[in-house]
Amino acid sequence: MIVAYSSELAFLRRIPALVLILLGMSQITACATIDPSDEDSPYVEYDPLEPLNRKIHGFNTVLDKVALKPLAKGYKKVVPSPVRRSISNFFSNLRTPSSALNNFLQGKPKHGFSELGRFLFNSTLGLGGFFDVAGAGGLERYDENFAETLAVWGVPDGPYIVMPFWGPNMASDAFALPVDYYTDIWTYYDNSSVRSKVWGLRLIDLRYRLLAADSVLDDSQDPYVTIREAFRQNRTFRIYDGEPPEDEEFFEDEMFDDFFDEGE
Repeated sequence: MIVAYSSELAFLRRIPALVLILLGMSQITACATIDPSDEDSPYVEYDPLEPLNRKIHGFNTVLDKVALKPLAKGYKKVVPSPVRRSISNFFSNLRTPSSALNNFLQGKPKHGFSELGRFLFNSTLGLGGFFDVAGAGGLERYDENFAETLAVWGVPDGPYIVMPFWGPNMASDAFALPVDYYTDIWTYYDNSSVRSKVWGLRLIDLRYRLLAADSVLDDSQDPYVTIREAFRQNRTFRIYDGEPPEDEEFFEDEMFDDFFDEGE
């Protein structure tokens, strides 16, 4: 990797593949298995490392099944729904200053100030972010990260890669990981013991919110392809702020939200 990470980031990067790229995943039909040796495949251009990527994907999937997924299921069973929602709101609020910064870097000051307003209202009236009073008041969220900022700046994506413990990325996204980490305000919380425990809860909360998406992979003939295409389409959808080029096929924004319901 390009930099030496702290112990907290190392812990963060243990999120298995299924955790990260299922963010915003919509209703995906079962994909047919594609032979990675087929040089005529349309996917060869952006996934030249598919044989290696598949092996890493399998490794990450096993880690998810034996570690994070059971914890997420236990979390859902033990923690009441209103408490889970407040915890999710808290972690979402922590990301807002970084999102505001990336909106400004992308030349979208209106969205950036909207994010700062959300952070101000939710951190005060929302009792530290546990309640989304800004959203209830109609203040829209414009979530951005540095990987998207690089794409807006015109940095080439590079090939699709699956990273051990971390999951799917485009090659250019790897350069954004340290920036996203060091612009997360929780990184600078003084008590390292508390900080690490909160990182752990943050991962469990994220994985819990993605449990509903597991059925998509269970129904897929080739989960690797389903994940790859969901990741790429969702990434492009976000880069273009929900308005991708007309010659591309992308999922509707309303469909993304279905997998973040409580499922009670």
